[in-house]
Amino acid sequence: MRTDQFDFDLPDDLIALRPAEPRDSARLLVVEQGDTRDGIVRNLPDELKSGDVLVFNNTRVIPAALEGIRIRGDVQARIQANLHKRIADDRWLAFARPARKLNVGDRVRFGDGSSSCLMGALDATVAGRYEGGEVEFQFDLSGAALDSAVSSVGAMPLPPYIASRRQADVQDASSYQTVYAEHDGAVAAPTAGLHFTDQLFSDLADRGVETAYLTLHVGAGTFLPVKADEIDAHKMHAEWGEVTPELAERLNKIRSTGGRLVAVGTTVVRLLESATTTDGEIQPFAGDTDIFISPGHNFRAIDGMMTNFHLPRSTLFMLVSAFAGLERMQQAYAHAIQSKYRFYSYGDSSLLWPKARSA
Repeated sequence: MRTDQFDFDLPDDLIALRPAEPRDSARLLVVEQGDTRDGIVRNLPDELKSGDVLVFNNTRVIPAALEGIRIRGDVQARIQANLHKRIADDRWLAFARPARKLNVGDRVRFGDGSSSCLMGALDATVAGRYEGGEVEFQFDLSGAALDSAVSSVGAMPLPPYIASRRQADVQDASSYQTVYAEHDGAVAAPTAGLHFTDQLFSDLADRGVETAYLTLHVGAGTFLPVKADEIDAHKMHAEWGEVTPELAERLNKIRSTGGRLVAVGTTVVRLLESATTTDGEIQPFAGDTDIFISPGHNFRAIDGMMTNFHLPRSTLFMLVSAFAGLERMQQAYAHAIQSKYRFYSYGDSSLLWPKARSA
C-alpha cells in the first residue's frame, strides 16, 4: 500500500499541548461497526461488560531528554540528545541534534558542566553514528549509577510536536506518566493510559472489568514518520517488552471463558500480537519486537483497542487502520477533526472495535 493513503490534514490548534484535567474528562470517540459515537473517558465502563479485561503497559518514562556540550580539544558545541534504547549497562542509542557535530570518539558532557556526573553532569563518548541522526553513547557510568545520573540531569522527553512549541516543565513530570507506571525504561509514554485515574479504575472494577499489566519500553522511534513511498519498505524500530508466563496463562483463560481482551494503547497491541501464535494462544515473551502492523494483518490476540489520535502517515495510524479498517478510520478522524477532538499524546482518546464486533 502507498504511504499517502494514510495521510490527512490536521489543524495545528488541535494538537494538544497539555492533557485534560482531570485525566478522565478527556473525550472518547467510540468506533464500532456501523456506528461512531462521541463520549467521555470516565464513561468507559459503560462501553465494556463484566468479564472483559483491559491490558495496560506499566512501563515508566525516564527523563531521557538531555542537553550537553561536545568537547573536541578546545572546541565545544552544544547538542541535544533523546535517549531511545538501552543496549548495554553503559550504552544507549539516542537521537542527537545536530548529529553532524558529533564524530565517533568525541566526548560529550551532559548536565550543568560541573565535574563528574552524579553531582550534576554526565560524561559519555560517542561510540557510533548511524542513519537518521542516531548516535550511540558509551557513558562513564553504568547500571544503577547511570540511571541515577540520567534522572538527575535529564528532562521528560516530550514528543517533538510538543517540544517544538514549549519546553518540558515540572507539570510534565506527572502529566506525562501513567498513574500505574512501575518499570523504568520508556522514553515516550504509553499515552492511551494517561487518561486513567484511581476513580476510573474503581468504576471499572464495579462493572466487573478486569485489569492486567505487561511491560513494553516505548522508544522515541514511535514518532518517526514513514518516509518510504510504499509502507512495505519501512523499517520498524525495535522495543523491548515482556509478557510473563502468569499473564499469558491468565489472558488465555479469560478469552476461553468469553471475556474480551481490550488493549490500552498500540504498545500493548504490538507486544501481544508478537507473543501470540497463529492459532491465537498468547505465550510468554521477553525480548525485542519490531512487529509492523499494517492493513492485512490478521489480529490474533485482541478484541478491542483504546488509543489516542495518531500522526498522519505514521505506523500507529496504519496499525489502527489495520484493526478497524482504513476507510472507517479515515471517516472517524474526519469526524474527530470536525468535532475538534484534541490530537496526539496529550489529546483525547478513542475506543475501537473491529469490523465484526464480537457479541
